[in-house]
Amino acid sequence: MAKRTMQYTHTLLAVMLSTLIAACGQQKQDAAAGGMPALPVGVIEVQPTSVPIRAEAVAQTEGAKEVEVRPRVGGILLKKMFQEGEPIKAGQTMFLIDPVPFQIAVQQAEAQLAQQKARITQTQREADRLKGLLDTQSISQREYDNALSDNSVASATLLQYEAMLREAKLNLSYTSVTAPTSGIAGRFEFSEGALVSANTSLLTTIVQLSPIWVRFSLSDSELASLGGQLTSRNVKNIQLVLPDGTDFPESGKLNFSASEIDPALGTQQLRAVFENANRSLLPGQFVRARVTTGTRDGVFIIPQTAVLTGDQGKFVYVAEKDASGKTIAAVRPIQEGGWEGKNWVILSGLKAGDKLLADNLIKVRPGAPVDPHPLGEPPAANPKTSAKAPAKTSA
Repeated sequence: MAKRTMQYTHTLLAVMLSTLIAACGQQKQDAAAGGMPALPVGVIEVQPTSVPIRAEAVAQTEGAKEVEVRPRVGGILLKKMFQEGEPIKAGQTMFLIDPVPFQIAVQQAEAQLAQQKARITQTQREADRLKGLLDTQSISQREYDNALSDNSVASATLLQYEAMLREAKLNLSYTSVTAPTSGIAGRFEFSEGALVSANTSLLTTIVQLSPIWVRFSLSDSELASLGGQLTSRNVKNIQLVLPDGTDFPESGKLNFSASEIDPALGTQQLRAVFENANRSLLPGQFVRARVTTGTRDGVFIIPQTAVLTGDQGKFVYVAEKDASGKTIAAVRPIQEGGWEGKNWVILSGLKAGDKLLADNLIKVRPGAPVDPHPLGEPPAANPKTSAKAPAKTSA
């Protein structure tokens, strides 16, 4: 009985071992026949296109005209006649300085002028009288010449008093401080009743908001990418990117470009002018200036996720056929040319019709088989995996 049981055990072990060997052999055959399964990947068929040649730089706005308002005469500041922070027109009265001392100066100048005119009348009458006496030889020539000289001196003094009167009237007009330009009035730096000094006391400022200027600079490498030093002739367009990421609706024009590179910063100083009718831009605001000088043809636009970085630089994967006809992932080194929106601009390394791998890249290896499908669409069903499973047997 024990011998029969031992024989049965040996037979069972032999059957199990043969079954295991057969299964391993079948797995080796399947691996040899099918190889590594192809990885499904989304691809994009790339085609050459054109992109603008442009660069961006941090910029700051400034008023096209920023004027300091100072009094031309000194005195007591009687009244402020404008609203701070509100628009103001050129020639509008902003301040009134006590005019009484200047009115008195005008009256004094008028009196001196009238007195001098009377003096001229007297000297002219005296000269005419002496001329008649000279004709009858009742006086000497010297007396008559002295009378003519007195009349000439009086006439010259009259010119001086006329100039003094004009100056007095001009100073009187300066007691009404007017806006030298249109713009937005700043903060009032004094208070009514304060004593201000001529040409030194800063009363307020006026900033012109439309048009508005934008200052920025570009480095040597950025200038090289744009085609060299920038001038109003080679700049096609300047656009502003606001702090919230939106584009300013108006395009600008370059109205200043430095003739040399700043040796301390290695940049070219630039300035553009923009219309700002709705006053959405304020002086001192930080924005980004996007400068366009032309277009670059024959480049490729690809998603940023498709670009990888290795020891030799940036590269992409493309789907290609190997010698056996299988589709594999091939490495393509590329030369990038900056950004276009959220995508990379590729200058070289791709050709028209290449199928660029754009997803599932973390699992892709160079030379590995891939199963490409259009990006955004589900992969095609694999016939090997879609074969019918064996039917279950009931107990």
